Amino acid sequence: MDIVIDFDGTVVTHEYPEIGKDIGAESILKELVTNGHRLILFTMRSDNFEKDNSSINGRTKNTRNYLTEAVSWFNEREIPLFGIQINPEQVEWTTSPKAHGQLIIDDSALGCPVTNYSKELNVIDNYKPFVDWIKVRKLLVEMGLLN
Repeated sequence: MDIVIDFDGTVVTHEYPEIGKDIGAESILKELVTNGHRLILFTMRSDNFEKDNSSINGRTKNTRNYLTEAVSWFNEREIPLFGIQINPEQVEWTTSPKAHGQLIIDDSALGCPVTNYSKELNVIDNYKPFVDWIKVRKLLVEMGLLN
């Protein structure tokens, strides 16, 4: 199965433009890949973008590669990505910019379990909830996607 996955608030806590704290995604993402699923990173992060607040018209200036930093998070943890911002196979049948997958894991998706506190990881985020990977794993098992 191709699984589309968000980054901020889903894989890590919300700390954009920095990389957020660990919220327990790593082991479950590795488990998904081990079970034959393919991960597609689909995030609002992009490279070379920062709002220039010093200008009147809010132009952008090139400063950091925020998308590359997210991809590096996966690479450093040896979690392979099948696609970045797009399913590479969908170009055979559509030009849509929406990444195609059979499942989407995103903190803003209706029904995705989220929390502000992880006792196991000692993470608290009063700003915005993040994905509860313990509950997501249970759902993935119930769906037959994990053992």
